[in-house]
Amino acid sequence: MDIEETALPGIGLRHDFQTRGGRRVGVVSHHHGRRDIVLYDVQDSDAVGECITLTAEESDVLSELLGAPHFVEKLADISRVFAGLVGEQITITPGSPYAGRLLGDTQARTRTGASIVAVVRDHVVQASPRPDFRFEAGDIVVVVGTPENTASVATLLRTG
Repeated sequence: MDIEETALPGIGLRHDFQTRGGRRVGVVSHHHGRRDIVLYDVQDSDAVGECITLTAEESDVLSELLGAPHFVEKLADISRVFAGLVGEQITITPGSPYAGRLLGDTQARTRTGASIVAVVRDHVVQASPRPDFRFEAGDIVVVVGTPENTASVATLLRTG
């Protein structure tokens, strides 16, 4: 299935795809966590027929219902498609300096170049966690980057 990605300056990203039934569907991911599900008009695939706005929490629930637990499994596929890109899972241990702290406190992307793309807690995936996401011991942090960058995030989360 082809997914078209469009940057929306000042807003976020839009991803569109066509269903097998011929409907065009889009998801607008706003910078601050809001998501809009867009159903394009049947007669004019460039015109919006209906738009459903979801909060970040509602987006997470919908994501879980649609199969977000498979997200971690898909990372292996991504690493095969993009040479040099890997997905790693790092557990927040009880002794981690970030247990109980905010994701934003890590400054992981700035400090390592790798991206924290999800956190799995109690078998529930928090995709694209925001900087105000608070880690707990036992969380599995999903990181994407080069092998060196993801190793740096592992070191950061374990030792500070």
